Amino acid sequence: MTTPETTPEPAPRATLEAASGATPRPEPLPVVLAGARGHGRWHLANIRRLQEDGLVRLAGICELTPLTEDEYEGEPPEQSADFGALLESTGARIAVVCTPIHTHTDLALAAAERGVHLLLEKPPAPSYAEYRRMADGVAAAGVACQIGFQSLGSHAVPAIRALVADGAIGRPTGIGGAGAWVRPEDYFRRAPWAGRRRLNGVDVIDGALTNPLAHAVATALALAGSTRAEDVTGIETELLRANDIESDDTSCVRVTTAQGRPVTVAATLCAERADDPYVLVHGTSGRITFWYKQDRVLVQRAGHGPEELHFGRTDLLENLVDHLVTGAPLLVTPDGTGAFMKVVEAIRRAPDPAPLPAGAWHRVPGENRRVVPGIDGLVAAAADTLSLYSELGASWALPARQAVPESVRQSGEPSAQQSAPHPPKEVSTR
Repeated sequence: MTTPETTPEPAPRATLEAASGATPRPEPLPVVLAGARGHGRWHLANIRRLQEDGLVRLAGICELTPLTEDEYEGEPPEQSADFGALLESTGARIAVVCTPIHTHTDLALAAAERGVHLLLEKPPAPSYAEYRRMADGVAAAGVACQIGFQSLGSHAVPAIRALVADGAIGRPTGIGGAGAWVRPEDYFRRAPWAGRRRLNGVDVIDGALTNPLAHAVATALALAGSTRAEDVTGIETELLRANDIESDDTSCVRVTTAQGRPVTVAATLCAERADDPYVLVHGTSGRITFWYKQDRVLVQRAGHGPEELHFGRTDLLENLVDHLVTGAPLLVTPDGTGAFMKVVEAIRRAPDPAPLPAGAWHRVPGENRRVVPGIDGLVAAAADTLSLYSELGASWALPARQAVPESVRQSGEPSAQQSAPHPPKEVSTR
């Protein structure tokens, strides 16, 4: 019997796995999270989940004000407001960036310069020029970058594409998207950049279609097979607001694609009641509805009864880890969000959102929110008919829709109102 002094040290895991013939499991990849409050709390929980699975290790948190033990629910890892220094001191392999929109490009490039791979929250940038600066810089550095459109990790996306390709709904004729959400007035005061198109002269472009319901736009474009910038040939926008903000809270957009099939997405944060957003694929002999937050699909086609399908989802951070370890393809690359960024650019270049007339909205007693009566039905009708609000007869809609300039459609070059090339950082990159 061995005594404590003579008890042998446990063999390293890799040695035991080699002896048993098993493939050695890679060491967890160190991760730094930039932005751990707000939506960042979801990323923090997700990193912890993958940490429990042995895939990653939370090495650091970048916040202007460090998380307390109560916020973290334990003793936090290394923390710093200096993003670049934190990446270096922790030896991070991956950075998850969930910071204000206008800081994304500089933080992504700070990580790329240090050889750190990225999960960059959506929208990737507030303008097409900033998006290109980020995408080109990341590519030049040779690091992997995943854009955080979680809905594009749904297994329903390739399944719907396969159904359409197999002719399940006949010839596809267009894609609609609908998002009817409820947000209190406080939502637009949650951060200095919330509800803003610009902040201190720098583009932010926080609007219904570009941020809270951006997944509806990106998912619709993905199901249309039009994800690259060059897939977009024209964009029409109608941007309005019931709230006392700069950005749009009730808006719609119609994208003309190189394939000739329109993609129309309507959204509001002033719904009468909250509903799950969805994307609708129209065909000559049927249609497919995809509730992307639920990974739920309804197939309706001629000669068949309705069929409801449920799918799993691949987490985008897990996919990034798999890419780094095994070479698995990334699900949402920067180039795969080029068409979405053309929409962001069209919204950025459009005239500032028009305020709805006083009679077109009202406050809900006791709920501190503004509602546009009838907007729920208009959002659904837009997705169903691929029409804009003005074409549906909304009395408050713009008399003439705003079309993106030809220069944006063809080149994506910035206008004279383009943001400063290096936005002021809210998290230091040293």
